[in-house]
Amino acid sequence: MSPRAADIATYVAAILLAALFLAPLTWLVSLALRMPQEVYLGAARFVPESPTLDNFVQILTDRAFGSYLWNAVKLCALGAFGAVVVATPAAYAFSRMRFRGRLPLMLAILLVQMISPLVVLIPLYRYMDRIGLLDTHLSVIGVYMALGVPLAVWLLKAAFDTIPPSLEEAAAIDGCSRPEILLRITLPLAAPGLASAFILNMIMGWSQFLVPFILLTGDGKLPISVAIFNFAGSTSASTTQLLAAACLVAVVPALACFVALQRMIVRAITAGAVKG
Repeated sequence: MSPRAADIATYVAAILLAALFLAPLTWLVSLALRMPQEVYLGAARFVPESPTLDNFVQILTDRAFGSYLWNAVKLCALGAFGAVVVATPAAYAFSRMRFRGRLPLMLAILLVQMISPLVVLIPLYRYMDRIGLLDTHLSVIGVYMALGVPLAVWLLKAAFDTIPPSLEEAAAIDGCSRPEILLRITLPLAAPGLASAFILNMIMGWSQFLVPFILLTGDGKLPISVAIFNFAGSTSASTTQLLAAACLVAVVPALACFVALQRMIVRAITAGAVKG
């Protein structure tokens, strides 16, 4: 296959893949812009006859919805921040120190990322109940941290690998200790990698459903994903347009964040891909 034909095939595949993911999103937009009476038309009319933003206004001015949204932001931000804080010293050690079992330990951390939360939800529920953290945000934040640490370790290690060790050696000659070198030299230079690890963990936490669904029961403590699920379970056709608007409001922040910062995220992911 010629290079031109390969490029065309790549673009066609990318367009088909984008259409596969955008089709449900466009249908969601269509539902969110409909009047209640138009919901019953279903797929018979994709473009609403009288588009309206009233559904978004009703959702965004609802105090309960704002509370759910704030809960999601708080859980994701604290979970992502905790994962980055815990992963930073581990990633730095993997990047700068040579010790026995280094590579197997890194692979073991990567294998943890492959374990689905569904596998450990029942023992996790019993454990949180026994230590008195069930139905608290602290339990969900702790799980988000544990789920995000493997990804953060690998991303931060790649970011640290791109920083010349000579800078740290010069700081050591000037009398800086290892923690001072990490805080004053390495972390400022690895700021894009830190930001990317935080953002990706935020997005990963934002899409979590099972963890908060199992660990949280109080209505005022639920994040937006669980709240929408509960609303969908009790909705009727007359409120489908509100459900669609709520789903869009919940999805758009993660999409906008990724699109706006995709260059930095891709650069952090591919950092160190060539260097060993």
